[in-house]
Amino acid sequence: MAVSDHVDLSTFMEGVKKRNTGQTEFIQAVQEVAQDVFEFIDDKEEYHEAQILRRIAEPDRVVSFRVCWEDDNHNIRVQRGWRVQNNNAIGPYKGGIRFHPTVTESVLKFLAFEQTFKNSLTGLPMGGAKGGSNFNPSGKSDSEVMRFCQSFMTELYRHIGPDTDVPAGDIGVGGREIGYMFGQYKRITNRWEGVLTGKALEYGGSQMRPEATGYGAVYFLQNMLKHADEDVEGKSAVISGSGNVATHAAEKLVELGGKVLTLSDSGGFIHDPDGIDQEKIDWIKTLKNERRGRISEYVDEFSNASFHEGERPWSVEADLALPCATQNELNEDEAKALVKNGVIAVSEGANMPTTLEGVKVFQEAMIMYGPGKAANAGGVAVSGLEMSQNSERISWNQEKLGDMLTNLMEDIHGKCVEYGEVDGGKAVNYVKGANIAGFKKVADAMLAFGVV
Repeated sequence: MAVSDHVDLSTFMEGVKKRNTGQTEFIQAVQEVAQDVFEFIDDKEEYHEAQILRRIAEPDRVVSFRVCWEDDNHNIRVQRGWRVQNNNAIGPYKGGIRFHPTVTESVLKFLAFEQTFKNSLTGLPMGGAKGGSNFNPSGKSDSEVMRFCQSFMTELYRHIGPDTDVPAGDIGVGGREIGYMFGQYKRITNRWEGVLTGKALEYGGSQMRPEATGYGAVYFLQNMLKHADEDVEGKSAVISGSGNVATHAAEKLVELGGKVLTLSDSGGFIHDPDGIDQEKIDWIKTLKNERRGRISEYVDEFSNASFHEGERPWSVEADLALPCATQNELNEDEAKALVKNGVIAVSEGANMPTTLEGVKVFQEAMIMYGPGKAANAGGVAVSGLEMSQNSERISWNQEKLGDMLTNLMEDIHGKCVEYGEVDGGKAVNYVKGANIAGFKKVADAMLAFGVV
């Protein structure tokens, strides 16, 4: 090995920035992983010689395509679609599809990169990928969404398969969108196979999938608290988002005896000092999933609550925080506000919702901080279990899947502790633990394959 191959972190990141100009989200994700991995591999020449991290930070392929569809007024509309297949060293590519105006190649590359380590942490044989479009399903009719999904799958189908790449849902892609895409895949290929996860139970879906990401984030939080001789019961929580992840995280917190104070959407957040109980959560689910309404409508139904337009919930005093909306929704100043208000633990239900500066604030304050690649891995874990059920043509019940999800999140927490203990085991750097544990499995598989 040439001495020049053994670069330092600064030189490595300079190369990443040069190769990915303007892709800020992707560069941020690589930086967050690299700063921990470089320390871990410092004395492990085989990883340097094989340029493992350099290879993981370069997607296997990025597929970009045009998506044409017709709206209800018979206007032809054109969007852009992508599938980023980052790494399949430990299994078929696996990762969601996101429909949102903010979707760019940079966002999808960061998500696919994160997904590689998240999937590794689950212990299941799944590689990392992500896909999506800048299409906005909000305000569209069912017919418009159907036509877009069918057009999107007409191109995507040639790049996926049950043993190649198995997409799922993400922001803007729920059961409705998965159904339209799966129907089109089946129509084009004349095959019924488990090529998408997050399907409805009527056609191969899994029990527990809608709940898995939100419940998993709470299970990870519960494990962090237990490790520090604390408990969820009696503690208050601020949660961002009001979609699938946020509402199910709220549901599980309430079940465990916690008090949920906030939920949000892109218009602002609601603060309910009485607590958002199960009845109110069910009302929000109907609002969002059936009426497609805005969270501001909550205060018309529950008069003691307040709506804070254009704001995020991180100024509200609470013991626990769960960012469950989107990337970079919690910045340095907001992290400082949470610390000042006495938050003891943060568990990320979204992907990279905290900026690097915010993460640093939590770590310096010794806050228990569960990064998304570990804390929200429950969703993809149950997606992996859906793949297994489809392959075997079986269906597991809710109780069995609930136990499996609980055990998976406990195992992920254990891996983070194993590689993240600091200060003689008195504390855990969960970011470091997740990054190293996720990296090691993928890296060792890549070494076994040689240079491919």
